[in-house]
Amino acid sequence: MSKDPLLQPYQLKHLTLKNRIMITSHEPAYPEDGMPKERYRAYHETRARAGVALTMTAGSAAVSRNSPPAFNNILAYKDEVVPWIRQLTDACHTHGCAVMIQLTHLGRRTGWNKGDWLPSVSSTMAQEPAHRFFPKLVEDWDIARIIEDYADAAERMKEGGMDGVELEAYGHLMDQFWSPATNQLDGPYGGGTLENRMRFSLEVIDAIRQRVGEDFILGIRFTADEAMQGGITAAEGLEIGRRLKETGQIDFLNVIRGHIDTDAALTDVIPVQGMRNAPHLDFAGRVRREIGLPTFHAAKIPDVATARHAIAEGLLDMVGMTRAHMADPLIVRKISERREEEIRPCVGATYCLDRIYQGGEALCIHNPATGRELTMPHELSPAAETKKVVVVGAGPAGMEAARVASERGHDVVVFEAAPDAGGQVRLTAQSERRREMISIIDWRMEQCIARNVKFSFNTYAETTDVTSENPDVVIVATGGLPHTDVLSEGNDLVVSAWDIIAGDVKPGRQVLVFDDAGDHAALQAAEMIAKTGAHVEIMTPDRSFSPEVMGMNLVPYMRALQDKDVRFTVTYRLKSAKRAGNRITAVIGTDYSGHTEERDFDQIVVNHATVPLDELYFDLKPRSKNLGAVNQEALIFGRPQSLEANPDGEFALFRIGDAVSARNTHAAIYDALRLVKDI
Repeated sequence: MSKDPLLQPYQLKHLTLKNRIMITSHEPAYPEDGMPKERYRAYHETRARAGVALTMTAGSAAVSRNSPPAFNNILAYKDEVVPWIRQLTDACHTHGCAVMIQLTHLGRRTGWNKGDWLPSVSSTMAQEPAHRFFPKLVEDWDIARIIEDYADAAERMKEGGMDGVELEAYGHLMDQFWSPATNQLDGPYGGGTLENRMRFSLEVIDAIRQRVGEDFILGIRFTADEAMQGGITAAEGLEIGRRLKETGQIDFLNVIRGHIDTDAALTDVIPVQGMRNAPHLDFAGRVRREIGLPTFHAAKIPDVATARHAIAEGLLDMVGMTRAHMADPLIVRKISERREEEIRPCVGATYCLDRIYQGGEALCIHNPATGRELTMPHELSPAAETKKVVVVGAGPAGMEAARVASERGHDVVVFEAAPDAGGQVRLTAQSERRREMISIIDWRMEQCIARNVKFSFNTYAETTDVTSENPDVVIVATGGLPHTDVLSEGNDLVVSAWDIIAGDVKPGRQVLVFDDAGDHAALQAAEMIAKTGAHVEIMTPDRSFSPEVMGMNLVPYMRALQDKDVRFTVTYRLKSAKRAGNRITAVIGTDYSGHTEERDFDQIVVNHATVPLDELYFDLKPRSKNLGAVNQEALIFGRPQSLEANPDGEFALFRIGDAVSARNTHAAIYDALRLVKDI
């Protein structure tokens, strides 16, 4: 047997877990009508098949109708959930993987204007800033009903074959009762004493245990330190842990440190890139040491070395690698086969979580098969016939195309105009806080080198360069160039956000950053400018700035900008620019009226995405078999391309990523995978 600490079995009550790696409860928002159907099952089964010991479903499966999901969560209050849960658990159990689910009542962390339009309830009437709604102060009859709802939901999960349930007590109703900051009740469930504040959760635990019996795992994911003024302190959190243990009904603790009622607080609980790894691991170890219950924990544990340390040093009994398994579901298999160097790294971009609020589903920034297991592969099969594939461009789209083609056994050549691979990702990684992004490129480069992909850097490929390789397939992934030609006049007076990020243009002293793309580039450029001590105004015609960045990724930018001379202006549009001596006059308007005004700056930076660098594609198009056309239905449903409009053509031709239109890193990589996987 392996001596690797991560691969040792763990006995949790009557349940034997085959190793120490787990996927903690999380909601990727894949349910359909509140049910975990085929897509949901495929997501968890893929990770079970690869060897993870325990997968926890449903970050926040709703136990009550007046706890409508904040996003697309599982509805555990419906009887119809049982057969869907059974299909999921049966699929995972086939691979020796235990399955649990997280049950919760959201309390004030939801709204009234969804689901059945019932008022949210809490132990406080105070608004939760993140969700902005005002709850009703919970009454005794609410409490009695919710306790019954918890027991009913747990019974459904047992009937569905789950090995256990985890109760959610961080930011939700249970710990809203616990926290002095959010318990305004009098009487047996309030009044200030910890005994009263814990009464509701202990009654829930007792009701569940009576319903499911002893041969069912019951744990709790709880905040052992809210890290906020007036909240649960570490000392009180440890006491809560002791009292939970004293019930004799709790089988494990899953440790959280922090509070989640604002974007900033949530980001400290679930750190993003640029923040340190495993910030709460030692605290979780303290909880394990002082309480003595089996202890789980996950918070930016992205790599095997950190996970191994957590187990080897006795800090945890089971280590959660949740976002890491979104990046690479095959982690355990690769550890077992001594292929750790092949693990696709989590880069901390947290596109997965932000994407839930932006687009309604969790997606990994650089593994487009995650959440698409029904149509996209995590493992590639060899091609029936070896082909010569030429890829032009070594940004994220081109590197993914080269990786996929080479893994399938094709002979691959890559042309790149720059001296290094990476494209816009390499520019993004110029920022110290976002340097982890370069792993998107480095990992693909390592995979390509291992499969003998030939790279020609410093080569601005032309038609003859491509055709001299006698390709069967040509993939144009040349990306785009910054688009600054957006003003009615004065376009020659502005620079792009990428000019600032790349260091090609020195920041000015009084700078307008006009952003109508709403992505990272504007904020990244503004941060670099502000760090020089300059005054920066970030302007957008939208009603909110940087809508593509989203909550958790916005937090580090705000922390970097708000203590500097930076102002944010919404609902105004830069119309034109004109020279005024050694300064530039910005003519500013609005989409809401005919109002205009003029203000002077010494630099104007425009972020208006990119325009495709597509000249080579159009030069090659007449010589291609498919005339560059894509069968969109085949692309969508993961089938091979079959268009051949030009019988005299020499090769199949496709373009991907920003060479088609300005999008993002995930879109570029997804383009490449779903196109090249069948070549």
